[in-house]
Amino acid sequence: MLRVRGEMIRGGTSKCWIFDHHDVVATGVDADTLLLAAFNAADPRQIDGVGGASSTTSKAAIVQLSDVAGVDVSYAFAQVGIGDERVEWTSNCGNCATAVALYAVHRGLVPITSDTTTVRMLNVNTGARLTGTIPTPGRTAPDEGTAVVPGTDALGVPVLLGFQDPAGSTTGRALPTGRPLDTLTGPDGPVEASLVDAGAPAALFDAKAFGLDGSESLAAFAAVVPALTVLRRKAALAMGLVREDAPVSHAVPKVGVVGGPVTYRTTHGHLVTQDRYDVAVRMVSMHAPHPAIGLTSAVALATAAATPGTLAHRVTRQTADGTLRLGTPAGVITARAVPAPDGASPTVLLHRAARRIARAELLVPVPEGRPV
Repeated sequence: MLRVRGEMIRGGTSKCWIFDHHDVVATGVDADTLLLAAFNAADPRQIDGVGGASSTTSKAAIVQLSDVAGVDVSYAFAQVGIGDERVEWTSNCGNCATAVALYAVHRGLVPITSDTTTVRMLNVNTGARLTGTIPTPGRTAPDEGTAVVPGTDALGVPVLLGFQDPAGSTTGRALPTGRPLDTLTGPDGPVEASLVDAGAPAALFDAKAFGLDGSESLAAFAAVVPALTVLRRKAALAMGLVREDAPVSHAVPKVGVVGGPVTYRTTHGHLVTQDRYDVAVRMVSMHAPHPAIGLTSAVALATAAATPGTLAHRVTRQTADGTLRLGTPAGVITARAVPAPDGASPTVLLHRAARRIARAELLVPVPEGRPV
């Protein structure tokens, strides 16, 4: 039986187990083996592990101090399989980055010298750089806060999350194919797509192409997930993310549909009128409808919406100040683009909330044939 310390932290609408890199190394097994056993990934219910049996609760991050200039902490993000003994390291997660920022403040990985503390983070999966700014009143790390985000009524510590120069973080270009519009062949024939790389690679489709308007319930949107799963592979090939003979990650590219603002009800029944947001979006996460939107997907959508010629730009109500309000199943999430110097792409800011739920010593069954 292995023992490893970890912290469960809610970041936004995800739960993420955070581990110290040195603690993981000390177990004597590789990270994949450790996480698959700790989460009980082989079981779709993850009943004998710490996973939550959903894409937003089967996540981990492994954190260490960084020796990269201008970076405080580096972290590797893991999307742990559910009924699938596979860990994907190909993407980033903004909600888990929110959790990493709070973890870094509490673990003393950054000095607290004022009433706000900014953690400069590097996601080693993608090379993305992020910042998380947290209130530290009286130069203390907070355990509680009053911030809320769409998708949960739970309170948390406010975190201002910034994606720095997010365009092209994986492929080197905001538009990996060089075009704002591409045509992909799905199970029902050709479909227009905008393939974007910002925050994470994403394939965005017009909701109307699937008989939708982008404001559907999760159950209604689920009906088109199989078609979008096929198109995800086509998009991955077109973006150069995989070779023809290689499997496609469940995590990237992100895939979803967009539409113009219409009045709809959230998952919890709250009415959202069309004047309260600028673009409707429904995204897929690990073969299922995302209950809100992943933050890396939000960054990709914000970039696409600001790029003339894309499907997102076509349907989005444009604003003058760089603010974009996204109509998600959980409610409205706001992103703001801040111009950056030196020709870098705009920093995208999102308001999040985080809360530490537990500090624990995990007892992990030793995988057969592996030494303690």
